[in-house]
Amino acid sequence: MAPDLVFIRHGDEPDDDRVHSFALMNGFRPVTYRPFRGDALPRPTADLAGTVVFGGKQSAEDDDGCAYLAEELRWITDCMAANIPILGICLGAQLIIRALGGRVGPHDGELHEFGYYPVTPTAAGKGFMPGPMHVTEAHYHTFTLPDGVELLATGTNYVNQAFRFGDRVFGVQFHPECTIEIFRRWQDADWAPYGKPGVQDRDEQTRLMARHDAAQSAWFNGFLARLFCAGAR
Repeated sequence: MAPDLVFIRHGDEPDDDRVHSFALMNGFRPVTYRPFRGDALPRPTADLAGTVVFGGKQSAEDDDGCAYLAEELRWITDCMAANIPILGICLGAQLIIRALGGRVGPHDGELHEFGYYPVTPTAAGKGFMPGPMHVTEAHYHTFTLPDGVELLATGTNYVNQAFRFGDRVFGVQFHPECTIEIFRRWQDADWAPYGKPGVQDRDEQTRLMARHDAAQSAWFNGFLARLFCAGAR
């Protein structure tokens, strides 16, 4: 039986991202929960190959408006306790930080990143990312780094771009799961923050996407294999 990869999603977009494709191509069974739609999260089992907590329009600190986030925090904490590999993407990364006792919130001045921005690995992140690359961004929140969290990649506008907690818990502020097709949908979405401070215009996004998407995809698929494939069978 194929090992499960559990996906926690925060929107109704099609499951056509790079993580879903990776799961299908590598013999995993994608199991998707949408707690914002009322899906109840189970207790993680020891044979779970891993979990990915995706991004979304929600705020990681909106406990009143998004009561289901408490269940997601419980899920993350339970997976950590069971030593299950975890990847948090954007909102998912911020929820990991919250589960570890850190703070999440908007950047000073409401500075946004929406487009393709350069990030650089730290000295500790050389094994995580081989060198500087442009990555897909869509956010205006950031987070602190609690004790025990190691910064792996940094950016100019937002310093904290990727982190590790132990050997099996990772978070990225950016969106490497995002394909060209997905980002084109985002460009047309009603929430696209064009005109906000820091946001690239559509022509610049398209130019950078064409130049950098393939490298981001190759790196991300290699990272997913290192995180989820070791010991999965």
